[in-house]
Amino acid sequence: MTLVAIIGATLAAGIGSVWLAEVLLRLGLGGGGRVGPQHLLSLAAGALLATAFMHLLPEAFEGHVEAHNLFATLLVGLVFFFLLEKAELWHHGHEHDPAEQHAHDHHGHDHGHHHRRGPGGWTLLTGDSVHCFGDGVLIASAFLADMRLGLVAALSVLAHEVPHHIGDLIVLRQRGAARNVALLKVSLAGAVSVLGGVVGYVLVGHWHDALPYFLVVASSSFVYVALADLIPQLQRRLPVSQVLAQVAWLGLGIAAVTLASQLAHGGHAH
Repeated sequence: MTLVAIIGATLAAGIGSVWLAEVLLRLGLGGGGRVGPQHLLSLAAGALLATAFMHLLPEAFEGHVEAHNLFATLLVGLVFFFLLEKAELWHHGHEHDPAEQHAHDHHGHDHGHHHRRGPGGWTLLTGDSVHCFGDGVLIASAFLADMRLGLVAALSVLAHEVPHHIGDLIVLRQRGAARNVALLKVSLAGAVSVLGGVVGYVLVGHWHDALPYFLVVASSSFVYVALADLIPQLQRRLPVSQVLAQVAWLGLGIAAVTLASQLAHGGHAH
């Protein structure tokens, strides 16, 4: 039953986020519309921070692992994701052509894997696939701790992948891919989340005692993405009305995760 839930959740987060991004693009919401990239980024940042600090970390600390060890793991995780960006495994440089820069302006979280020139965008899709595999492992870890936690983690992944996939779809189209072809390619990359979910289910199942550490690593990923990738894109000099809108969408992301957690858990605290 847990494995079925993991597969369903990783499908929804991995592919559902791509299709939702496509819907937003068709409606014109990913660009200069009333709901733009800044709003989506704020929403995603709020969802990630709430998931990490209100759900994943408290669940990890309910175990029998010493707090010192878990905080050390959190620190190592944050440094790891920083180094991963620096190593350009998921971060393919800052050299954008004008088309890519335009897409980057619409681009949300991507664990830093911005896009380098490449035939047909395969570099972009390879980075996506690696990233989605990691998301699948993190979602599986959360499900194995608690079904409610798994649903919250999956919703948070979906939220921060939407602005990311908006950027991916724009980049592929500007490389000449037809709308449906771009959608198919990014969806296939998103489907790798399912593979990550199954691998995570097997790994955590064999090393159940290590589950608190998996949850803390998941938290470090969410915190790093929110603070290093998303929020810096929001730190611009803006009119007061736009700043208030950012704060409101950030709060909406936090509230949405909290509400989803309560609904998934039948309204009872864990």
